[in-house]
Amino acid sequence: MASSRSGQVKVHVDALPERVWSVLADIERMGEWSPECYRVQMLAGASSTVAVGARFKGYNRSGLLRWSMQCEVKAAEPRRDLTFATVRKGREVTRWRYLLEPSDGGTDVTESFEAVWWPFDVRFFEDIVMRDRDRRREQGMRSTLERIKALAEAQR
Repeated sequence: MASSRSGQVKVHVDALPERVWSVLADIERMGEWSPECYRVQMLAGASSTVAVGARFKGYNRSGLLRWSMQCEVKAAEPRRDLTFATVRKGREVTRWRYLLEPSDGGTDVTESFEAVWWPFDVRFFEDIVMRDRDRRREQGMRSTLERIKALAEAQR
């Protein structure tokens, strides 16, 4: 984990990339995996199967704070890459990526994020209101990946 502007966490899953992808690609289940995003709602008639250009709304919480973000899928390469960006006023705010790499008969899954453009209110909440954000975000990413791992490994 580098800073509040970017970071990544990697976990090995004892399941093939196809199995991990089948869990990850059902983006509406994000609320089951993430300790921060508790619900995803597909927008504009998009199906729950991820595809480039699909849009959804993510509902988040951290302590007493609650917020939602519009998101757009930027990459959806089965068994390899799921990338989406939170979007505000037509601009990417934060880019989230799940990279799947075959490894030792299973899959290494890396979750990463990168701040692309943070307007003042986002910077204010990230840097001042949500103290210890770096550590909590890293813990959240690790929890997310561990939950995806458990689901993928249980399907074997």
